[in-house]
This record gives sequence, C-alpha cells and structure tokens, in this order.
Amino acid sequence: MIRLAACLFSFWAAIFPAAAGKLKVVATFSILGDIASRVGGDAIELKTLVGPNGDAHMYEATAADARSVARAQVLLVNGLSFDDWAHRLVQASRSKANVVVAANGVEPLGEHHGHADPHAWQDVRNVVVYVANIERAFAAADPAKGATYAANAASYRRELEALDTDIRNALSPIAPVRRKAVTTHGSFAYFEHAYDVAFTAPLGTSTEEQASAKSLAALITGVRTAAIKALFLENVADPRLMRQVARETGVELAGTLYADALSTKDGPAPTYIALMRHNVALLTAAMARGL
Repeated sequence: MIRLAACLFSFWAAIFPAAAGKLKVVATFSILGDIASRVGGDAIELKTLVGPNGDAHMYEATAADARSVARAQVLLVNGLSFDDWAHRLVQASRSKANVVVAANGVEPLGEHHGHADPHAWQDVRNVVVYVANIERAFAAADPAKGATYAANAASYRRELEALDTDIRNALSPIAPVRRKAVTTHGSFAYFEHAYDVAFTAPLGTSTEEQASAKSLAALITGVRTAAIKALFLENVADPRLMRQVARETGVELAGTLYADALSTKDGPAPTYIALMRHNVALLTAAMARGL
C-alpha cells in the first residue's frame, strides 16, 4: 500500500511538476498581471481577474474569482482607488492573502471626485516602482526564490529604462505645439506629465462616467480651434463618443489606444511594453500630420 501511494505521488508529480511549489498570485487587471509575470516568471502561479480588453472600472466579481482570491498568497492591486473592489472581494472570500498595493511610492497626479488619477502605469518610471513593490512582496512570501525574483526584476527594469528612453526619443521631433491628443476618458495624465503631451478627454478618469452636452460641445470647439489632428478611440471605452467628435470636427480617428487593459495575445498590445510602444507609434504618427 505504501509503495502504491508512493507510485501514485510520483505519477501526479510528473504531470503537475511545479504547481504545488509555486507562489499563488492574483492580480486585479491585465496590465498589472503582465508586470507580475515578468517579476515572478515560472516561480509563480498567476491568476488575473480582469483580463485583456476588460474594463476594471466596471468589474463584477464571479464565484471563480472569489475562489482564486481565497487561495492566493499574494493579491496585487493597483491602488489609487482604481480597484477598491478587490478589498471587498478579500473580505467576502475570507482570503488570507497579503494585499500588495503596486502603486505605493508613486507620486499621485490629478484629482477627480476626491480621488487621484489611478492610471500611474502610463509613466514608465512608475512601473519601475511597481516592479520594486512586487519583487519585495514575492521575496517576502517566498524567500527561497528571492534571488530569482531579484534577477527577473533587474532584467525587466533594464527593459523599462530602455522603453522610457525610446518614448522620449520618438516624441522629440514633434514640436510642442503639435503634442496634443484627444481620447475618450482621462487616463493619460501620467503620460502627459512624463512625456510632455497634452491630452483632452470628454470623460473623467473612469469609464463609468457620462459626458455632458456642454463638455462635449466645448471639446469639439477646442479640437477645431487648436487644429488637433490626433483623435483616438480606447480599447475599453464606448467608441460612439469619439466617433461623434470625429464627425463634428472632420478630423479622422487615428486608431485605438490601450489605456486600462492589454489586448489579447494576437493583438497589438499583449504586454505592457508592447502597449506603450503601440500607443507611442500611433500618437507620433497622428501628431506629425501636416509637418
């Protein structure tokens, strides 16, 4: 009987070789999940609650999500009131996970309805802060693999630093007067602050909001008077608003930016780094029109 049990254990271990020893991590949304995957690598078992093209502003928990949070050892949240629903999910599932706020240490920008702008990942330097927080959390929860997490984080930081430099170099030929863009909701304040691009949006920092007729009329007038050539859809926002702005102004839509979520794997923004490169390519092409 003992020999049989040992054989069965070896059989199942061969099928699921590392699952039992992996750190169980849950991330609230796709961008944060991708960052976590770069730090954790093969050492973590990762579940992302709001997946590609999903709107974390409009999230509704499922029973499967509650089960994932209940068994998690580390729960990664963005913070800055972006995913406050995660704390309610922890309570409802009675999870014992260590809740880690990835944006801790980021200097918050903006103020809307009493909250800072939560989209801190739009400045690559802030993602370096995310990486440090995640690395510390993983090493604390799984000290035996601390060296692995440190090496992964260091490698990813080098990629992020190169990305930040590339963004600045791509924007440098664009005259400041042309560094203007219009998007659906106010999700690019950190990009604006970091890279000197002026963004305007009819909605605030949440996709749950509705644009007033007055704010929409003011936006249309502003696009016309400022000769803005960069109008964009967003992958998780209702496209009808920006299509109306395009019709009223005669300015062609320049594509879809990824603000709050990644694309699917076969899309243009399957990772955080790909997302930023995609957005910058669209922005620079649209802002350079007519030069």
